[in-house]
Amino acid sequence: MEILINDPKETEEIAKLVGLSARAGDTIILSGDLGAGKTTMTKGIALGLGIEQMIKSPTYTIIREYREGRLPLYHMDVYRIEDGADDLGLEEYFEGDGLSVVEWGKLLGEFMPDDYLDITIEKDSENLEKRKLVIQAFGRRSELFLVRIQQKMEEKE
Repeated sequence: MEILINDPKETEEIAKLVGLSARAGDTIILSGDLGAGKTTMTKGIALGLGIEQMIKSPTYTIIREYREGRLPLYHMDVYRIEDGADDLGLEEYFEGDGLSVVEWGKLLGEFMPDDYLDITIEKDSENLEKRKLVIQAFGRRSELFLVRIQQKMEEKE
């Protein structure tokens, strides 16, 4: 699925629908260049989960947990992990009671979950505000997650 987005506010609105569609144990891998909007996307997802706490990029802490919403949000940034992903116990998050959102998740290699929703954010070369979201499901659970997102988008129209 591809979605064209005009500005960060629209990114957040789409992301909120993603959060509303999430279930415990779902995992999202966020990809995109630096400044593409991965943390903005996570902020919107958090709003969809009912989390109003300020969402900060976990660049140096690697994992931030937000527990006051409908589901816990496990926000991860693995950009700076070179080795040691196996020491973080990520599978406990991926198989846990919340939604895992992993910025730069493809860097995990063999430690990536088997089932995840991949959201790639592409910048527009001519307009700095515009983005293209490419959403792909890898695994049965994530296929159902994507269907729920599509249903929320249809309801919004």
